[in-house]
Amino acid sequence: MLKRLQLRSQITIELRKYLDQNGFLDIETPMLTKATPEGARDYLVPSRTHEGSFFALPQSPQLFKQLLMMSGLDRYYQIVRCFRDEDLRADRQPEFTQLDIETSFLDEDTIMTMMEEMLRQVFAHVLEVPLHDPFPRMTYAEAMSRYGSDKPDLRIPLELVDLGDVMQAVEFKVFSGPATDPHGRVAALRLPKGGELTRKEIDDYTAFVAIYGAKGLAYIKVNQLAKGRDGLQSPILKFLPDEAITTILQRTGVEDGDLIFFGADKAKVVNESLGALRVKLGHDRGLVEYGWRPLWVVDFPMFEWDEEAKRWLSLHHPFTSPKEEHLDLLESDPGNCHSRAYDIVLNGTEVGGGSMRIYREHVQRMVFKALGIGDQEAQDKFGFLLDALKYGCPPHGGIAFGLDRLVMLMSGAQSIRDVMAFPKTQTASCLLTQAPSTVSEAQLRELHIKLRKKPAAEKS
Repeated sequence: MLKRLQLRSQITIELRKYLDQNGFLDIETPMLTKATPEGARDYLVPSRTHEGSFFALPQSPQLFKQLLMMSGLDRYYQIVRCFRDEDLRADRQPEFTQLDIETSFLDEDTIMTMMEEMLRQVFAHVLEVPLHDPFPRMTYAEAMSRYGSDKPDLRIPLELVDLGDVMQAVEFKVFSGPATDPHGRVAALRLPKGGELTRKEIDDYTAFVAIYGAKGLAYIKVNQLAKGRDGLQSPILKFLPDEAITTILQRTGVEDGDLIFFGADKAKVVNESLGALRVKLGHDRGLVEYGWRPLWVVDFPMFEWDEEAKRWLSLHHPFTSPKEEHLDLLESDPGNCHSRAYDIVLNGTEVGGGSMRIYREHVQRMVFKALGIGDQEAQDKFGFLLDALKYGCPPHGGIAFGLDRLVMLMSGAQSIRDVMAFPKTQTASCLLTQAPSTVSEAQLRELHIKLRKKPAAEKS
């Protein structure tokens, strides 16, 4: 633990050194701010002096750093604590640290190039390891098609192969249904030497993909490729015509002893299940290559559809700029509107996300409208931003790195809890101080708060 915290200190020193040398100013932004309508739940802080009103702890300094750009401070950074009241995982904590960066008058290519230089310097000085120069770039669409994930681990040499066109005409509804559905997908994943898997291992992988909503996991074992259909082993062969089988074998590039897994469902389910299976197989079968494989993922969709709420949500945040040529799609076809966003991925973990920001008031209002935020609500919640945009704003963009995640990867730890001093548990509690804890009636009265007992129906 001591070594990891020492490593963390070294990393932050190098990050600061690079940014200081490149003209960035270290500027602090408020910890007590306003609740936001997008993203995770806020941690609320009751105000004693404004009865019935609350501050929120910041999920990020996003709007403040944009306002700094509008004020003429062209290069900003901050190593800042952020807060999100969300369900926890290995790489999530209720309070976490990010390296927050914003700059004016630079386009996304320049920002990405600069951030690459910063990471190469950190890895060279702290771990004495060289990183690729330049980092490869991949579109969101390509990442989802080939890896089923927008944060692909390039160390694993397994890829998804589309089979939708092959399966449209087959009589097997399990495949033809998703193949003919505009929101469906049929894909295959070839596992070299996968024919060694036992039936129990295949059943275990079937149970694994069920976690992601997959209803099953069809497969074909390739015993002798030269024999065609007769050299294959699978319960689904009887449902597939010879022409489809031939195309599957050719497209996946299988060899004797390989195994092909199939996913057929809504595209989201197929991507998540086969994407996760790809990573699990890579680790289980010892296929993960040694080293560091960074990449940029670009050309993200601007929005994603929330089926429950029946509305569009921002894929990143509502201040991300749409591509200039897609402005007309904000009203007519939000689902096909792409953003000027870019994520940096390292060995299958997203360590940073950024974008060019909206710097024109009318465009920001158009994005709010696409998200179902009316003019009055926009003014109530973001009036300070919209008013600032009226006075003229430079084109600007930035990025935020998850410092805890970066240190976790560089130290070889399995969780960000292992690289934080005094981390919270999986239930967002502190075992050292016993926080969160109850407070006295006097404190509650001073804050104008009265606790409500939960009815029995709500407890269950």
